[in-house]
Parts: sequence; C-alpha cells; structure tokens
Amino acid sequence: MTLVLPSLRPPPPPRPGLARRLRRLALMAVGFVVILLGVLIAPLPGPGGVPVIALGLVIVLRNSWWAKRQFIRAQRARPKWVYPFRRLMRKKPEIAPVFWQQTLRAEKMVLRRRRRPLARFRRRLRRAWRAFRQ
Repeated sequence: MTLVLPSLRPPPPPRPGLARRLRRLALMAVGFVVILLGVLIAPLPGPGGVPVIALGLVIVLRNSWWAKRQFIRAQRARPKWVYPFRRLMRKKPEIAPVFWQQTLRAEKMVLRRRRRPLARFRRRLRRAWRAFRQ
C-alpha cells in the first residue's frame, strides 16, 4: 500500500501574459459581436449600422495584431478613408469632430456644389456652438 502525501511546494504561478491574452481575445470577440450587430442593424432606415460597425472595428483594431497590419496596409492604399478611424482609435478619441467631418464629406459627395442646402444650417450651428463654448 502506498501513501500519497500532498506536495509542500506551492502551485506554479500563472503565466504573466495569460490574463492579458485572455482579455485581448475577449475584447476581440466583443468587437466582432458589435460588428455583427451593426451589419444586422444596417438595413434599417437611418445610418444606425455604420457607427456601430465603426465602433466594432475600433475595438478589434485595438486588440488584434493581424487587424492592425491590415489597417496599416489599407491606410497606405487609401489614407483619406482610414484617417477617421485613426482619430477614433486614439487614447482620447474625438468623436464629435470625426462625426462632423464625415457628415461634411458625405454632404459634399451627395450634393452638387451649387446647391448646398445644409450650408446655412451648418453656419448657424457653428455660431451656436461657439456661443455655447464661451
């Protein structure tokens, strides 16, 4: 008959990078779920799916090396398209200015140069914003 005694040695400590990897994988999974949610919302009226997809992409880009490499490749190919995402990925993202810039860009693409009905509204909104900040 053999007697098994418990080991007096403490269990080995967990690997230092394991928690970080698990957190990164969990955040990537959350990012992919958000992207999927944005794709499902996209057919509904309004621009609801686009900001949700952008948010999911930002979450995935912050946590995946492969996605970052693909992002850099896309940035070299089309810098004007990728720049808003770069601004959103900063430590303190500028959400309102990015949204405003993309709205102006979309207006410029959709409306002709002679007829810009939102220009007057934009000027009034800008004046109101400046008055509010002061």
